Amino acid sequence: MRITFFGVVATTLYLIIDLYVFWVLRSYLLSAGIRRSALVQIVYLAMGIGSLLFFFFVPKLIQTAAWKPLGMTVFALVVSWFLARGVASLFFLVDDLRRLIQWGGLQAYRMAIPSATVDAGVSRSVFLSWMGVIAGSGLLGSLVYGFGNKYRYEIRKQKVRSSKLPPAFEGLRIVQLSDIHVGSFDDPSAVARGIERVIALQPDLIVFTGDLVNNLATEVGEYEKLFSRLSAPLGVYSILGNHDYGDYVAWETAERKKENLDQLKSIHARMGWRLLLNENVVLTRGDQQICLIGVENWSARGNFKRYGNLALAYEGVAPDLFQILLSHDPSHFEAEVSRSYPAIDLTLSGHTHGMQFGVEVPGFRWSPVQYVYNRWAGLYTQGSQQLYVNRGFGFLGYPGRVGILPEITLIELSA
Repeated sequence: MRITFFGVVATTLYLIIDLYVFWVLRSYLLSAGIRRSALVQIVYLAMGIGSLLFFFFVPKLIQTAAWKPLGMTVFALVVSWFLARGVASLFFLVDDLRRLIQWGGLQAYRMAIPSATVDAGVSRSVFLSWMGVIAGSGLLGSLVYGFGNKYRYEIRKQKVRSSKLPPAFEGLRIVQLSDIHVGSFDDPSAVARGIERVIALQPDLIVFTGDLVNNLATEVGEYEKLFSRLSAPLGVYSILGNHDYGDYVAWETAERKKENLDQLKSIHARMGWRLLLNENVVLTRGDQQICLIGVENWSARGNFKRYGNLALAYEGVAPDLFQILLSHDPSHFEAEVSRSYPAIDLTLSGHTHGMQFGVEVPGFRWSPVQYVYNRWAGLYTQGSQQLYVNRGFGFLGYPGRVGILPEITLIELSA
């Protein structure tokens, strides 16, 4: 078994948080005089040790097709349990800092007035202790609840207006899908229901903005037939996302990696999806035209490889045409599109998934991903240019969604 630096750091952090929460739990149980507290401590330690040991079996378990769904679910439970304890420990830590400061003040008082009688002990705050338990339990409960949302597809309708839109394309209905991550699926019938919802929208054009797979072309398997059902009068067009290149797999040779990508490109073709590889196409309706541009993955984030070449993809584009760009990573819009290609009217992206966790209510929305991506979900306007970021059709890592549901976007163009 290969031991990595990240693995050592993660295990160390896990043990620190686990032992710290155990120490707090133990002291609280003893001080509260709860009977049979030893049993609670044993159960807690058993869960902690069992969760840690599970990580050593995760890679093989997830790679085995028969055990993959179970492996992903148990892995998510273990991570959720760890995160819940991490949140609880923040409240416990605040309380311990308060206790340390109060204890220091008492010691200083005793030194200043030796004759004074001072209780040297500083008890825990019942309020902060229970807040930690409630916050941790709430997070754990919401993450477990989110398992049931992974196929709860939400149709988001968005009107996009532009004075450049030719009359023949007034009311054009575009369905955008993104981040399918077919390798995470474990329920073909649920995915089929999502595809039925797309078909029922009767779109004029369907676009897919990257990450069909997690890593391997072979993941598509039986889902190829399902996604082959998608069609539209103006066609189905797609691009590649960062996961489609196989960059997160330790390939035996560069040739094997290339074969995987070539196989994935063939799958796009077999499904009837026109894969745009740094190129553009003109779409005609009546006697009028718009331009669709597809760029390979391009990110402003340093940890993602750049395959995209917008200059190449843009060659031959008539500046007076209404222009739609498909670019997987929304950071591309701010870093290059808005600065150097002002004639691009609408950019469609995905990639963020909305982190599959957040809050979206009228007038307020939040997700941890916003601290990494300024534009992470929905429609954004900058001058005459617009960007729409799809929240993703599938899921990756965590097999669920909390507050950020899987998305099917219906965009309607208007002048």
